[in-house]
Amino acid sequence: MRARIAAVAAYLPERTVTSAEVEARVTAESAADGGYRPHPTIVERMTGIRARHVMRDDEQASDLAVAAARDVLARRGLQAAGIDLLIFGSASQDLIEPATAHIVAAKLGAACPVFDVKNACNSFLNGLQMADALIRTGQHERVLVCTGESPSRAVRWKVRDRAQFVDAFAGYTLSDGGAAALVEAAPDGGIFYRDFAAVSSAWRIGTLPAGGSMHPRDPEYTYFSGDGRRLKDAFLAGGPEIFTTALQKTGLGWDDFAVVAVHQVTLPYLEVLRSVLGVPADRLVVTLPEHGNVASASLPLQLATALAEGRCGPGDRIAMIGLAGGISLGVLFAEL
Repeated sequence: MRARIAAVAAYLPERTVTSAEVEARVTAESAADGGYRPHPTIVERMTGIRARHVMRDDEQASDLAVAAARDVLARRGLQAAGIDLLIFGSASQDLIEPATAHIVAAKLGAACPVFDVKNACNSFLNGLQMADALIRTGQHERVLVCTGESPSRAVRWKVRDRAQFVDAFAGYTLSDGGAAALVEAAPDGGIFYRDFAAVSSAWRIGTLPAGGSMHPRDPEYTYFSGDGRRLKDAFLAGGPEIFTTALQKTGLGWDDFAVVAVHQVTLPYLEVLRSVLGVPADRLVVTLPEHGNVASASLPLQLATALAEGRCGPGDRIAMIGLAGGISLGVLFAEL
């Protein structure tokens, strides 16, 4: 049996914050102590992001996943009882323990086995990888893969100087959001190629340190820390081989896909990656300017957008290209 992506949905909080508002908040919270004042327009100029979504104070990562999951189940005319495994694949979580998948399942009313998959912005893609493997080996028939990303809770607003602003800058690109995909056993079509790689020696480049054994309680470590330029260099140093090899092994070109979803961090980096890989611009689904970097929800958001716009449908091939801190790379091809 193959594992077919039967439905995809995304959920984005109603509240949006513009890049100008981000800069204004950093200035307001930093200025009182003589801290750093970012240059006006720098966030949008450097990233191409005009707005990002911010969840309500009373919302959790699980709520974002649940909203998308309810949508995707409704699209298939199913109740939560109809799924036999739930995977929560996200860089975010409600609590250190238990697995957020339990909280999602409780809110949905699901009674199936659950577990979390955590691998930064590739978490959802790895969730699909797990669903694919478990369906192909006959262990499950209908798997709900979902994510809820809540990075707005880890943005540093009070900045003392330019160096700290640069270190915190990745946080200003991030956006809250949820997504879900229903993956079902099918005799044909479905996911037909997947491959993953890692450059783990570069793990220190981008981190959110708090909550683990290194920094269990210090509030200073509850903010994103990273170097965007070094992250980009690390990805490029990893080379495009994993992606070009995928084409060689399947005998396909990017033109053979209706949509090529690429994890989107900034518009300049998306263009660099598109150029390096040779992906035609008309195959991309560019969600970044109005929705920001939605972490692991980025790829399913792009697919849900493309489906809603009629850019792909049953029988079409789609590609997902994942990039994540760690450093991780992933590629997955599927026929809808």
